[in-house]
Amino acid sequence: MRVPAVFLFAVLSTALLTAPAAADPVPSPVEGRPRPGPAVDVVYEREAFRTGTAEGVSTGEGLTFRSPAGTTTYTDALGTKTWEYARWTGKEHRIGFAATELVASWNADTPAGSWLQVEMRGRNADGLTKWYVLGRWAYGEGDIRRTSVPGQRDADGTVYVDTFAAATGRPVSAYQLRLTLYRAPGSAARPSVRTLGAMSSAVPARTTIPVSPPGGAWGVELPVPRRSQNVHEGHYPEWDGGGEAWCSPTSTTMVLGYWGRWPSARDTAWVDPADPDPEVDYAARYTYDHDYEGAGNWPFNTAYAGRYGMDGFVTRLRSLAELERLVAAGIPVVTSQSFQEEELPGSGYSTNGHLMVVAGFTPTGDVIANDPASPSDDAVRHVYPRAAFEKVWLRSTGSGGVVYIIHPPGRRLPPPAVPSQPNW
Repeated sequence: MRVPAVFLFAVLSTALLTAPAAADPVPSPVEGRPRPGPAVDVVYEREAFRTGTAEGVSTGEGLTFRSPAGTTTYTDALGTKTWEYARWTGKEHRIGFAATELVASWNADTPAGSWLQVEMRGRNADGLTKWYVLGRWAYGEGDIRRTSVPGQRDADGTVYVDTFAAATGRPVSAYQLRLTLYRAPGSAARPSVRTLGAMSSAVPARTTIPVSPPGGAWGVELPVPRRSQNVHEGHYPEWDGGGEAWCSPTSTTMVLGYWGRWPSARDTAWVDPADPDPEVDYAARYTYDHDYEGAGNWPFNTAYAGRYGMDGFVTRLRSLAELERLVAAGIPVVTSQSFQEEELPGSGYSTNGHLMVVAGFTPTGDVIANDPASPSDDAVRHVYPRAAFEKVWLRSTGSGGVVYIIHPPGRRLPPPAVPSQPNW
């Protein structure tokens, strides 16, 4: 289970969610005529590392630790250690609208003896904010405790786990990202980052969602492997104990399985042999956020996918028609939603935050979801009514349309639906 940051944000102050600016009309795939612009302002932008300021890093398509720019100490449950660091600071990105939230995501390699930190700062009407930490991450567990950073609240905004939320009346018009790579002093470890990007958005306060038109994937179903989180109930309490807590790593695992990129039998040899799907336990362990005390940190899941050479990032979509573009291109999508049982017919449960995989659409446009909140792997496939699914996924008291997009780097994504606000 993941309580979406946007849900917490909306509960604290619905007034923070500003009305959207005008956007390009979205063509109807069926009629070819313009339809009204999206109700959500959202843009995802990937960093071009050559354009930033490098301190001890080599830049190109990615960036790599080259030589230390300095040393520092860091203390967590593993103790106080000294680290060499190198740093990259990105250029300032103009967003194009008054953004109330930002989520950064990345794909990186952190060999033993290394880790990374991602930060952001925004620009509002009063100038630049401070730098906020959006994650301290390592693939392994021996150097630091992979973690989000609590207690980051001031007059400009708050960080909720992995999401920067602007304070009331202080939306951001631009932002910068900063990435710091750490390694043990004198080490030959060369941590590197292949991709880094941020999704900026403004979700208007809304409880009703219009049903979207066809988007090109009616009758398409992708062969995504089925995995149940519930068959792991009580497993490994040190990583939040399976069951409803593991919807995010279970969904990430299903998508990795679709692409043929998940842990090997050798990787999962430490898992109890009686476990039906050891790759799920493995994902929960290596996405676990030690402050949040759960495996539902959004960018930690897409970063985990990067371990297998995948390109993964967090963004928002505006409609099921937009999501259909990805499914029609052969790309399953992990969605985040919250609902009461009666709001999503066929679910059989209520949740204040849950991840599942949209694997396709019926010939009449309903959603085919691999829902991990199922009693067995065989029971994971569900068909959910289009209107009901779209509402619980997109409304502002849920995630506002948050998704994970995970695909091999060589697999091109389709053109975005709104060229002036590309969200992938």
